[in-house]
Amino acid sequence: MARIAGIDLPKNKRGVIGLTYIYGIGRSTAQEILSGNGIDVNIKVQDWDDDQIALIRNAINSIKVEGALRSEVQLNIKRLMDIGCNRGIRHRAGLPLRGQRTKNNSRTRKGKRKTVANKKKATK
Repeated sequence: MARIAGIDLPKNKRGVIGLTYIYGIGRSTAQEILSGNGIDVNIKVQDWDDDQIALIRNAINSIKVEGALRSEVQLNIKRLMDIGCNRGIRHRAGLPLRGQRTKNNSRTRKGKRKTVANKKKATK
């Protein structure tokens, strides 16, 4: 099992897919890393030799991934909330940020609602 950037890559996946398990590396970045180092994208992770793993590690060290990237994203969100811009306010309220309607959808951001029955008013 290859361990890169603190992540255990799945053995039975192709190299391109296996690299996407690292936060901050998508399909296109994974293809660039592998083809830039002369590694076939169709080779499975378990078939990589130590030299190939070392080449991939060196390529990934130049990219901001995992903990550093996560902390940068959180700092960016915190900065938006501190300056009080619209995106920051939406982050703080847990609402969608990019202009989506919220009347019917946006369950992911708003969460599942718990319905509360109305109290009946006492009659005189």
